[in-house]
Amino acid sequence: MLMINYSYPLYRPPAEANNIILQVTHGCSYNHCSFCSMYKSKKFEIKPLSEIYKEIDILAAHDPEAKRVFLADGDALCLETSHLLDILKYLKQSFIKLNRVSLYATAQNILEKSDEELKFLREHGLTLLYFGIETGNEALLKKITKGVTAPQMIEALNKTAKAKIKSSATVILGIGGEAFTQEHIQDTASLINQTQVTYLSTLQLGLDEDIKHSFYKHFDNFKMLSDFQVLDEQKRFLEALSPKNRVIFRSNHASNALHLAGTFPKDKDRLIKKVQEAIDLGENALVPQIFRGF
Repeated sequence: MLMINYSYPLYRPPAEANNIILQVTHGCSYNHCSFCSMYKSKKFEIKPLSEIYKEIDILAAHDPEAKRVFLADGDALCLETSHLLDILKYLKQSFIKLNRVSLYATAQNILEKSDEELKFLREHGLTLLYFGIETGNEALLKKITKGVTAPQMIEALNKTAKAKIKSSATVILGIGGEAFTQEHIQDTASLINQTQVTYLSTLQLGLDEDIKHSFYKHFDNFKMLSDFQVLDEQKRFLEALSPKNRVIFRSNHASNALHLAGTFPKDKDRLIKKVQEAIDLGENALVPQIFRGF
């Protein structure tokens, strides 16, 4: 029987659903983003290496041919480089077919690492970082207490690309409400166009009841967007995107009213057309609310 001492709640990106989840920290080292309730119930802690090694042994005995491992919780890249390298080395010797190790990372985490440190992590198997952009608008970044600026996120993402580590970036549609919808889309697309992200996805804003007050207090009369206002944002976002490199795009998160999949620049026109068709068709084109969650 698989006996892993997971600390709940436990989160992972949709793409990691069938992969090994190894919890190397509890919670998020920053944990101040006003829109996020994922780790509000947790105190940030770093798990001892001895405990991590034991859990790797259990996981490897259960699934020795696993190829992918996700390091939880909120921003495992905050760990000291030597600590991460020890974990990566032990994973490599435990899973003989391992070809991808991924984790959540913030701009703060990345900027605290030197180019050499990121290069070492890549050489020892860290191949993918999940990165929440949320928005590229400076006023909104302050309102959602993200803790970084747009230039810092651009620097962090390009630093990641320089180290040859892939990045999967997310943007939250509707995060500026009605008042900031134009600035949000324009500045976020501009940010991405200055980076070299590998994967890009859009989510649709949803707020748990216990954080609504802390989120709304930073806005003057915040007005949540309707599904069709969000689709209008999605369309304008796609139209404004002109990335430097090939980017795999998805909007398959559980929060999305419309699921999209394609590659930029090849599928740009098709994706825009699909969004417009959904706007024209109305409610029948959308994922029912009962099947959605942030």
